[in-house]
Amino acid sequence: MIETLIALFTAHVLADYVFQSNKMVQRKKEPLYLIYHGAVVFGTAVLLTGTMGAPIVALTLFHILTDWIKAQTKDGIGAHLADQAVHLVALTAIATYAPELWHTGVWTHAPDFVPYMLLLASGAVFATRAGGFAVGILMAPYGPEFSKDSLKNGGKTIGMLERGLIYVLVLAGLPIGIGFLVAAKSVLRFETAKDGDIAENRKRSEYIIIGTLASFGWAILVSLVILLLFAQLPDLGIALPKP
Repeated sequence: MIETLIALFTAHVLADYVFQSNKMVQRKKEPLYLIYHGAVVFGTAVLLTGTMGAPIVALTLFHILTDWIKAQTKDGIGAHLADQAVHLVALTAIATYAPELWHTGVWTHAPDFVPYMLLLASGAVFATRAGGFAVGILMAPYGPEFSKDSLKNGGKTIGMLERGLIYVLVLAGLPIGIGFLVAAKSVLRFETAKDGDIAENRKRSEYIIIGTLASFGWAILVSLVILLLFAQLPDLGIALPKP
């Protein structure tokens, strides 16, 4: 089952965070874009599981239905997290119902390390890119004024890098390094907040703290879940950190 779940999770990550553009996200109320996204979901699931059948069709239809419902609701962090939670529950349900998908598809003779590589890669994308979307939605109500003087996409790039570093540190068994990352970011941000209006600096500091904690929390949680999934895979004789 675990290999099937990893394959489906990787397909989900590719469909939602690699092959889905911002334009597609914004226009999901339009049937054409929703159907196109559904085709991508179906294609990635078929590619990653190496099989085509009723479970994949059911997963695709449920994904389309979930996205259509979300498109009708007011966008916000709660709706976004609920959407992703429903998708992940659906993946788990399909993997439980049809655990043999991986072993009966074209990847049945794939080396044992392939699921490890898929999980490592999909976890990295989910920690960095998916985390960026979640943090961006969380911070949107606070307005763009705190980042208007920053480099173009500077905050987005910093967030991607910090979540990527946390992912590597946790999987490498070096979570203590996160403390140094927090300290370095705090020092750099302090230097930019020494001058100027006190009230404005306080608001800016709170904005940065909320975004940083959300970004770090997302990356740490995803990293721990990935470690738990690693522990369910066949032993390759490689020592992995304990979550």
